[in-house]
Amino acid sequence: MPLYEYQCTQCDNRFELRQKFSDEPATECPSCGGAVQKLISQSGFALKGGGWYAEGYGSGGSKKPDAPPCGSGGGCAGCPSAAA
Repeated sequence: MPLYEYQCTQCDNRFELRQKFSDEPATECPSCGGAVQKLISQSGFALKGGGWYAEGYGSGGSKKPDAPPCGSGGGCAGCPSAAA
């Protein structure tokens, strides 16, 4: 079931509700009974397993890209070691 986030328009209370897709949206704050507004929030998204990228996207299968040695200057934005 999806998790929805709401905010009260009177007391600014933020709360989450786990609801079915078929459930009606919440209309009342559990703290003060005021009207609530549904918020748009980021969802958790994770790719698990080998997946399409590791197995078939690149030309070479599971070959890791060559990286310059650490300390070569220029920052670590694309460095595979920085992600670890």
